Amino acid sequence: MKNLFSIKNIGLSFLLLLVLVLGLYQQNIRRLYITVTLYEQDKIVENFRSMYEWFNATRIEPSTQPFHFPVALQALPDSFSYQGQVQSTLGFLALSQTTGLLVLKDGKIVYEGYFLGHSESQAHISFSVAKSFVSALVGIAVDEGYIQSIDQAVTDYVPELMDSGYAQVRIKDILQMSSGVRFNEDYADFDSDINRFSRATAFGSSLDEFAASLIRQRPPGTFHQYVSIDTQVLGMLLTRATGVSLTDYLSEKIWQPLGMEHHAYWLADDTNMELALGGLNVTLRDYAKFGWLYLKMGQWTDSDGQVTQVLPRQWISDSVTPDAAHLMPGLHNPQSSSSAGYGYQWWIPLDAQDEYAAQGIYGQYIYVDPDQNLVIIKNAANDQYTDKSLDWTAQNYAMFRAISGHFAEP
Repeated sequence: MKNLFSIKNIGLSFLLLLVLVLGLYQQNIRRLYITVTLYEQDKIVENFRSMYEWFNATRIEPSTQPFHFPVALQALPDSFSYQGQVQSTLGFLALSQTTGLLVLKDGKIVYEGYFLGHSESQAHISFSVAKSFVSALVGIAVDEGYIQSIDQAVTDYVPELMDSGYAQVRIKDILQMSSGVRFNEDYADFDSDINRFSRATAFGSSLDEFAASLIRQRPPGTFHQYVSIDTQVLGMLLTRATGVSLTDYLSEKIWQPLGMEHHAYWLADDTNMELALGGLNVTLRDYAKFGWLYLKMGQWTDSDGQVTQVLPRQWISDSVTPDAAHLMPGLHNPQSSSSAGYGYQWWIPLDAQDEYAAQGIYGQYIYVDPDQNLVIIKNAANDQYTDKSLDWTAQNYAMFRAISGHFAEP
């Protein structure tokens, strides 16, 4: 009987310990579950518009003077051509699981559509579109003197990276995804660095410590390889140089001046360091304002007609202009892992005339076509994104170019 009583006590103690552990780690367990099931077909759409509810996130307040684009809605083109085949535009939007599409032409919203339960006031995860926002903040910090020059080493500002692959790497090389750091960005590989990083994020682990753990693979500034942690390092740079969080700097320098209409959310670790490389959650119309700011070369005109140079004109020009052989677009560039060109966290599509884009995994885009005075924003939750045989990026650009041509002046 005594032994039975002891066993019962041990069992009860174990149960209480299990309850305690589950209670302490409930949030981490929930976040890990969301991370592991993030891209599953029956969950992906809802996950992409509610990530900030499940993960730790900072909040960015709407502008005190919201700006609203005028609306003059028109129809999209019925179809577009891709690799010699005609595709239905609405059919492709459905096939690529588009949740929102907005077309801004001459400063007016000429198309705005929401699908799969998405809505005008609902923030949506940006993924790597956030990188272009971070680039803008770096440009502002340089203009304000917080960063003396992008030719400086990032470790001049972030000395804790001195024992990592980022030691003595120029800020410019990091902006241009040419840091030389070893990194596997394959989302289809469970054990890739980017997926390990995602799981670390789920547990709220230090994003700074993860960046400091990476090692050198190539000489910096010689090869373009997309390394998402490069942008995380830019986030570290900004917080050290300005002395404020990314959230506060974005709010002051971009959210308020552009009259952003809605709350935005930035995923963060448990120390509130933002997921600079892809954690912004923004509404479609507010993404559009950021695209329009770039199209207008950093100049913003508010509802009262007041003109402000929010971003330096030269920074935008430099951001979308590849300036070295390894950054040039081309199908067989031996110094690049991509056929697209690259600037300061902005993509220059293959065969681009003057177009450029911010783009994120699973179908997020800010597409800017300056000579047509046009910006296209797309949010999606494409669970087939990792099927490389379909080349979703090329298909999206084909559609964007058809839309741009459709709305061109007669």
